[in-house]
Amino acid sequence: MSDRRSTEIRDGIADSWAVGLGLIPLGLAFGVVLTQGGFDWWWAPIFSTVIYAGSMEFLAVGLIGAVTPFASLAAATLLINFRHVFYGLSFPLRVIRSRIGRIYSVYALTDESYAIVAPKPHEKLTGPRILAVQVLCQVVWVASGTIGAVIGAALPAGLSGLEFALTALCTVLAIDAFRINRDLPAPAIALVCGLVALVLAKDVMLPVALGLFVLALLVRYVYRNRVSHA
Repeated sequence: MSDRRSTEIRDGIADSWAVGLGLIPLGLAFGVVLTQGGFDWWWAPIFSTVIYAGSMEFLAVGLIGAVTPFASLAAATLLINFRHVFYGLSFPLRVIRSRIGRIYSVYALTDESYAIVAPKPHEKLTGPRILAVQVLCQVVWVASGTIGAVIGAALPAGLSGLEFALTALCTVLAIDAFRINRDLPAPAIALVCGLVALVLAKDVMLPVALGLFVLALLVRYVYRNRVSHA
């Protein structure tokens, strides 16, 4: 049993090492952005452990630095991370037998871990394999963010553009996910929602686009569910 579990953990590491390497420059960029935003370097592991959501962490640096009201922070967090509800609908959480393991897996469900795990045949997945993916992703993220924060503290103030690393990584993951699933409606819906938000609410495009996208996904899920049971 021990040899089998070790093999499953190695499989999880093999599944995620490429994405883990991709997280390193992103984590370094986040650390630099954090310290350039006026935070001490030791806030990096706190952000990456308590929040542990790359897009929200980048956004939180600016929002917290601007002393944004708590209600606005909560609304932004809900809209940005609400997609995780849909991740949970197809994430193979049931194969994790340990209660503690399941709790951690829910907490550590990120875009990267979902993109790695969800497309794989569920019959080939095991609890140790899934958890190995998620643990590796978080360890790499926290470590690289902390190193980036230490580096950023030593750099001159006024650097900009590093936050684009998050957009670049999410774009690559989206392309890889599409290559596997070929789900054309999802990116098409996202594009339409983004364009509508750009036209109707340019100043608050991101939350409006996310809200529209969440609504569209809910309608699509309900429709597909009814059709499959008809």
